[in-house]
Amino acid sequence: MSYSLARHLRHLSASSSTTAAAFSSISVSRAKTKLQSEFDPDRALEIYSSVSKDYTSPLASRYAQDLTVRRLAKCRRFDDIESLIESHKNDPKITQEPYFSTLIRSYGIAGMFQHALRTFEQMEEIGTPRSSISFNALLTACNQSKLFDQVPKQFDEIPKKYGILPDKVSYGILVKAYCELGLTDQAFAVLKEMGEKGVEITAITFTTILDALYKLGQSDKAEKVWHEMKKKGCLDVGAYNVKIMFVHAGGPENVKALIDEMNNAGLKPDTISYNYLMTSYCQRGMMDEAKKVYAELEETGRHPNAATYRSLIYYSCRNGDFETGYKVFKQSVYRRKIPDFGTLKHLVEGLAQKKKTRGDAKGLIRTVKKKFPANFLNAWRKVEQDLGLAGSNSSTAAAASSSTTAAAADHVQEATS
Repeated sequence: MSYSLARHLRHLSASSSTTAAAFSSISVSRAKTKLQSEFDPDRALEIYSSVSKDYTSPLASRYAQDLTVRRLAKCRRFDDIESLIESHKNDPKITQEPYFSTLIRSYGIAGMFQHALRTFEQMEEIGTPRSSISFNALLTACNQSKLFDQVPKQFDEIPKKYGILPDKVSYGILVKAYCELGLTDQAFAVLKEMGEKGVEITAITFTTILDALYKLGQSDKAEKVWHEMKKKGCLDVGAYNVKIMFVHAGGPENVKALIDEMNNAGLKPDTISYNYLMTSYCQRGMMDEAKKVYAELEETGRHPNAATYRSLIYYSCRNGDFETGYKVFKQSVYRRKIPDFGTLKHLVEGLAQKKKTRGDAKGLIRTVKKKFPANFLNAWRKVEQDLGLAGSNSSTAAAASSSTTAAAADHVQEATS
């Protein structure tokens, strides 16, 4: 067991005011912000252990807990994950089903479905009531563990064993499993069953099938689902973004038409919607139009995400406009949404080509050395040396540990969201 985990467990069991005062408590929202940019699992545990235990909702710290579990899972520290989650079973809130369900979900995030199932089966022993809330958490854990073929089995067996009535969310999770397996006919059969039983088919469930059909190249079936959603009045921003994802390769006019349709329907296109429009312009070399879309994101209250910055930097570099790429990079640092190593390597190589911008190249490397996970330091030092940017004061930090190496994959993955 790591020191950080042991510290966290002591924090959970601390009862005296003197012991509790040894920990500097932070709010859940502050912890979430810090965890989003922290990829070292031990430091993530330290942040999580500092979360105030005075939050009122059992679900309030779920996101922070999920992020911490992801950091540990990336490093395959499953024993620590088990110790962390099991420790929460001593919390007085454990008899509240929403709180209990967060533990089941966390095991799913770690891909530890058998632990999730065992936890679900302990509810009677612990004295926590069961309903569709915990049932849905278990089905979600099954999907998160990539055991999609097991979801129909659990959906059939669990309600019979425990007398639980599946709700619209339960059916949606079942549909998700079938779509992940490419079994869209079975997904449609579930929709039919929902209609026969009077269970509401949500926009999320429809959108799940829509997305699967487009990805399978079954656009005719997807259009039928789209028209059914339109008829039922359940088209939302998520559904439009799925369709935009499918049509954006055909040109920006296709994306603009759907964005206009969203606005006319009283929906507010989000950052993802405009990312596709910007990318569509970039792909056709229409960089001025792409920059306008980027500028309008801030003006309309839609903050760029990491994908926004990555796309604009990448295409600026492809067009030889490294100075614009560097300006966008600085904005990504300010927003704590720094793109991936490959994108920034391309940018720094371009900046280093001209004497005028070599200073910017050095500045970029100095910044990313502080912001990237530690195991990227060697990669950045190599880039620095290859480009002749290394100086006598360059960093000589030690190579990263194996646990941080695994955490780096998490950094790259999250940079795409």
